[in-house]
Amino acid sequence: MNIGSLLTRHARYRGDHTALVVGRQRLTYRQLNARVNALANAMLTCGLGKGDKVATVLPNCLELMVAYWAAAKTGIVIVPLSPLLQDTGLATLLADSDTALVIGDASFADTFDRIRDDLSAIAGDRYVLVGDGAKVPGYLAYGDFVAEASGEEPPDAHLGDDDVYNIMYSSGTTGLPKGIVHNHYVRAMYCMLFAQAWRMTPESVVMHAGSIVFNGAMVDLMPWMFVGGTYVLHEAFDAERVIAEIEAESVTHIIMVPAQIIAVLNSPAFHPDKLASLEMLQNIGAPLLREHKHRLNEVLPGRFYELYGLTEGFVTILDKHDAKRKEGSVGGCSPFFEIRILDENGKECPPGEVGEIVGRGPIQMPGYYKRPDLTAEAIIDGWLHTGDAGYLDEDGYLFLVDRLKDMIISGGVNVYPKDIEEVVIQHPAVREVAVFGAPEERWGEVPVAAVALNESQSVSADDLVVWTNERVGAKFQRIRGVVFYDEFPRNVAGKTLKREMRDAYSKVG
Repeated sequence: MNIGSLLTRHARYRGDHTALVVGRQRLTYRQLNARVNALANAMLTCGLGKGDKVATVLPNCLELMVAYWAAAKTGIVIVPLSPLLQDTGLATLLADSDTALVIGDASFADTFDRIRDDLSAIAGDRYVLVGDGAKVPGYLAYGDFVAEASGEEPPDAHLGDDDVYNIMYSSGTTGLPKGIVHNHYVRAMYCMLFAQAWRMTPESVVMHAGSIVFNGAMVDLMPWMFVGGTYVLHEAFDAERVIAEIEAESVTHIIMVPAQIIAVLNSPAFHPDKLASLEMLQNIGAPLLREHKHRLNEVLPGRFYELYGLTEGFVTILDKHDAKRKEGSVGGCSPFFEIRILDENGKECPPGEVGEIVGRGPIQMPGYYKRPDLTAEAIIDGWLHTGDAGYLDEDGYLFLVDRLKDMIISGGVNVYPKDIEEVVIQHPAVREVAVFGAPEERWGEVPVAAVALNESQSVSADDLVVWTNERVGAKFQRIRGVVFYDEFPRNVAGKTLKREMRDAYSKVG
């Protein structure tokens, strides 16, 4: 299994077919392949090779897509990092991933200036800037980096199943990072299994309007390349543009997070006829409220899919033909996947009984990068323990109940409360902190901090919000509000009851 061979194949057999549309740029497979080869050869020429890490800090753009497939051909490991990261979070992940070269947006030049001295492993000539203003003293402009590189195929990297393709970081950035490793075999399974699940063909037109640095994007990006269809990539989400271009490009497949789906449905430009070409409209990232599912199934019947999954490598899929019959479910197992619901003693639960969701299948990660301890906690006897609670009905369909790990999903991004708690507790007035997710119409959830103050110390909620948000590692970790407690509610074991806090906040907030 070598996913780098896919683009080479399409350039040969479907060379004139439109491969990628980004803004005004339309590239055939032959043209895209030449761009990918140029970057691949440029990286090899500068001394990188199989197993070396290249991090990207880019918004959706042609160069990011090129980097994904250049890595696939060379055996260089791609580490896509969010452009929402701030100095601390970015420096932490670049160091943890052992990155040897960074390809970043030109707007990050000042950020790189501030962190470069702490990242001596990345030499000055290993920062490549993309976009307007890329020619900055002390940095390489992307155009110059690839200018002399050949557009011919790079040397055979002799890649196989176990060779690493990428490291995807959880959105935690201030605690101990978790880099989720995927090899070529796992990504090849993404290609084939999701192409089958979404009923993609070489004639499919896939649109992606969310960020492609997150693993959820691979759910349509990999099968697109596998079948050799057309991928329409938006630089940023805009509901009206999504509607207009679905109609103009005859888009057949689209994946969105709940906030994006709601924005499309509520747009004044929305009309079902404009989305008539769609064969799939899929929800990902967080459960979509039933009222929105019901509306979708009414106005766009036979198109709605839902996916529940973890980057670590387990999914269930609600197929479009089950979307009305099992409207509250997140689907069943795909081929070659298995699922169990376990009680607190590790025994399998009968249908209808809530327990921890565990699963296994062919897209499971080999492990967390450099963290065998965390890998052993997550994968037990070959089964991935999700930390999420749910139950199976009599037909084997999964229904989510709660997130055991207290993870917050905001706008489709996983936000881990502990990372924010590590920042808030550094304030001199704070004695104890617990961060939880509060419901919010646009983002699904937003982080809120519950705080107990030290005796004789004080700070206003507004001041603590500002103080915290200046120090968190990424924008999606910024807290929306603060609620003060004299003492936190706890259970008999002394564990803080975040669920009670969340429920109380929702009633008054």
